[in-house]
Amino acid sequence: MTPYDTILVPTDGSREVEQALEHAFDLAATHNATIRALYVINAASYGGLQMEAALEGIADALHGEGKAAVDRVKELAPADVTVETEVRKGAPSQVIVDEADTVACDLVVMGTHGRGGIDRLLLGSVTERVVRRSPVPVLTVQVERDSVEESPERSPIALE
Repeated sequence: MTPYDTILVPTDGSREVEQALEHAFDLAATHNATIRALYVINAASYGGLQMEAALEGIADALHGEGKAAVDRVKELAPADVTVETEVRKGAPSQVIVDEADTVACDLVVMGTHGRGGIDRLLLGSVTERVVRRSPVPVLTVQVERDSVEESPERSPIALE
């Protein structure tokens, strides 16, 4: 069995991601691995706005949303699993691939989708792009929207 030391789990704060977290926590407990929870603020989504004050307020709000998302991963983690957190800005799939490489992660665990609707249509599948470009194995977890409470509507500006 391949040992895992660091498992990267991108999160967008949705309830669906929690289904992927269950698998990551199980693997981390089995391998005594660290979970690295990553939230990516999709800079392209708000980069075209004109007012600097508005941008600063939006950036602060998105960073707060990201912090809440990675803190939720810590809250859900079993006592025997160590969780590190990171909030970064950039193109989600690229940041995830870069994080997997630079932090020397052994595995990426992500849901088959997080946000849906128009975000998915406009932006494509972040998971698919990560699978194609990741330097390490990617475990995709099929998430069922019907099996969890629907998440409240989220800002269209942020993406995992």
